[in-house]
Amino acid sequence: MTDFATVGAAYAAHSRSARGRLRHDLVARRVLTELPARPVRVLDAGCGDGEMLIRLAAAGHRVTGFDPSAEMLDTAARRIASRPGFAGRVRLVNADIGSFSCDGERFDAVCCHGVLMYLEDPAEAVGRLAGMVGPGGLLSLLTKNGAAVGVREACRGEYETARELIESGTAASIGNLGLPTRGDDVAALDELASIHGLTPLAWQGVRIFHDHSEDWRPAPAEYAAALETEWAASSRDPYRQLGRMVHTLARRQVAGSPT
Repeated sequence: MTDFATVGAAYAAHSRSARGRLRHDLVARRVLTELPARPVRVLDAGCGDGEMLIRLAAAGHRVTGFDPSAEMLDTAARRIASRPGFAGRVRLVNADIGSFSCDGERFDAVCCHGVLMYLEDPAEAVGRLAGMVGPGGLLSLLTKNGAAVGVREACRGEYETARELIESGTAASIGNLGLPTRGDDVAALDELASIHGLTPLAWQGVRIFHDHSEDWRPAPAEYAAALETEWAASSRDPYRQLGRMVHTLARRQVAGSPT
C-alpha cells in the first residue's frame, strides 16, 4: 500500500484544483443520490484528508473513516474540528483495508474511492469491503479506468508514451500524484461484487473531458457548465468508457426483496 503521508500536500492541492473538485463533485452526487435522505451509517475506506467523509457528514450521515496515513487523518481531524455540527457523527481510525475491524458492524454504505488503483490486486480488498455492507446497503468503488490508459498522455501530446501504453495494453501508468497506478476493468469489479452477494448498479465514467489539462482554472459559470456536461456523459456510452476513472456501485438486496 502506498504511503500517502509522502504525497499528502500534493493530494490536497489536487483536491482543491478544478479537476480534483470535478471528481469529488461527480462521485458525491451519485453516492448521495443512492443513499436514503435519512441519516445512515457510512464507512469511508481510505478516507485520506476527509474530502468525501466531510461531504457525507454534511448531508447528515454518520461516517466512520479509516486511513493508513496518520498524517492524512490528522488533516481530516482538523477539517472536521472546524465544523462543530459534525460532533458525534464522525469517527476516524488509523488502519488500512486489511487491518480495519468493524467488530461485526455492518454499514448502509461502504465507499472506497481512489484506493484500489494502488493495490496489486483488488479482489481481496473488494471482498473485505463487501462483507461490511449491510442488507440494502451500497458498495461504492472509484478507481482508475484500465480501458482508457493512454488517453491522458495522448491528449497532452505525450505521443510516444501514449503509443507504448496503448500498444502494450498495459493497465498501469503514472497518476496525478506522480505514483504508478493500476487500472481496473468494470466487468471484473462488477463480477467481484456479484461473487460477494451484491447486485451491480449502473457504473459511471469520471472526468471524461477535463482530465488532461493540469492548469484548467475555470470561472464559476464555466465550472458549473463543465460539471453538468461531465455528469450527462458519465452514464452514457461511448463517453463513459473514456473516463479517467470508473465509479462502480453495487447493492446488497434485503432478504426476501425482489432483485
